[in-house]
Amino acid sequence: MLLFILRRLFVAIPTLLFIALISYWLMHIAPGGPFDMERPMPEIVRANIEAKFHLNEPFLVQFYIYITNFVQGDLGPSFVYQDFSVTQLVAQSWPVSAILGALSFSISVPLGMLLGTIAALNRNSKLDYLLMSLSMTGVVVPAFVLAPILVTIFSIHLGWLPAGGWEGGKVSYMILPVLSLAIASIAGIARVMRGAMIETLNQPYIRTARAKGLSTAYILAQHALRPSLIPVVAMLGPSFVAVITGSVIIDIFFGTGGMGQHFVSGALNRDYGLVMGITLIVATLTILFNLIVDLLYALIDPRIRL
Repeated sequence: MLLFILRRLFVAIPTLLFIALISYWLMHIAPGGPFDMERPMPEIVRANIEAKFHLNEPFLVQFYIYITNFVQGDLGPSFVYQDFSVTQLVAQSWPVSAILGALSFSISVPLGMLLGTIAALNRNSKLDYLLMSLSMTGVVVPAFVLAPILVTIFSIHLGWLPAGGWEGGKVSYMILPVLSLAIASIAGIARVMRGAMIETLNQPYIRTARAKGLSTAYILAQHALRPSLIPVVAMLGPSFVAVITGSVIIDIFFGTGGMGQHFVSGALNRDYGLVMGITLIVATLTILFNLIVDLLYALIDPRIRL
């Protein structure tokens, strides 16, 4: 197991370098620059600013300087927010995105598994059709459509919850953003769990357990749940990434102050350091969580361990 972890970490390093290189290259070939304004800047001023941030160096030299600083924990300066570094901006906004992502993920996984199991146990019944219809709706409706619907219902018509803001992380301000992030994950996990549970319940050893007179609860807990988790665990990595990237839309719509707002503003203003910092953070989380999913795979299924 230790060798497997070390091998995956060894592969993760060139993967992150490749992502950083492609992202840095795409930003540099995009039209415009971080210092383009409505009024043309004097050339001497532009030259001095570009020299300060090493933008007058060749592309590979700029990339080498950035990676060297990144390895040392320095995400570089922000070209737009002159009073803040990228590290400071991320430190301010990361807790918001982390809280929203962790809450929505911790809700979507158990609830999606529960709904999928209920649908599988009531296969082809009205309850099954209802749950799967709701799941399909949750999968196809994107977050930027779902969020206004939730605000219209719970904020405008019912007046139960605030339509936006953060206010230091008050519970009432987190409910709608968390729901907007969690619903799609709940729907996806429920559909996968239903299919996996139905396949497991049709296995010969499950029929044998039923023939012995074991209760349904015992069969689920001891025989059916663990094999059914394998395809669900496989999609946890992409689901987590979807929650993190989906927070970009949620941050903008609800004005929570998470990393999503900085990512969009950085992309629009060609703030290279800010975009690169957030991109590498998301990429690191993606690789790390996929590694955790692989380890869970091995814990659930001994065949994978071998």
